[in-house]
Amino acid sequence: MSDLIPNRGNYKKLISYQKSDVIFQITFYFCEHFIAYGDRTKDQMIQAARSGKQNIVEGSAASVTSAKTEIKLINVAKASLQELLADYEDYLKTRNKPQWEKGSIQYDAMRKLGREHSDAEFFMNLIAVRPPETIANMAIILIKQADYLLFRQLERLAKDFAENGGFSEKMSQIRRNTRGY
Repeated sequence: MSDLIPNRGNYKKLISYQKSDVIFQITFYFCEHFIAYGDRTKDQMIQAARSGKQNIVEGSAASVTSAKTEIKLINVAKASLQELLADYEDYLKTRNKPQWEKGSIQYDAMRKLGREHSDAEFFMNLIAVRPPETIANMAIILIKQADYLLFRQLERLAKDFAENGGFSEKMSQIRRNTRGY
């Protein structure tokens, strides 16, 4: 586009967004099928999953003119997914169901699937034939993977800002260059 307005904001290419979309769709399915109507947890889980996804969208859109807003919203997405993680863990605990241990066959197999796939259709086909405790464990692992991706994204955004500055700095530099200073 230009030096001032970079060509950024394509959130659909971000793996963090793709994973968050998978998490949202799994959570919506999970809540519709396994959380009782009227249970406040149902709405809270769906909203936390939606917030994780939507804040990536909003942060990506804001990235064109505000690194600060982008960083803030990516962090909000990360926080929303942490809230959702706790809800899934609570679901397992309150029903006396095991959470998959690091190093277990199920845990390692799901981590591998999470690394290899970021499309919702793949995971929706898997969960359609799984019991709720398996879906909760699958979601937990995907959330942890998305959290890691968002952490790395935040690190990259901070580094980019430190090296290149923000929108206001670029505006000032362009103005100085135009005036010949």
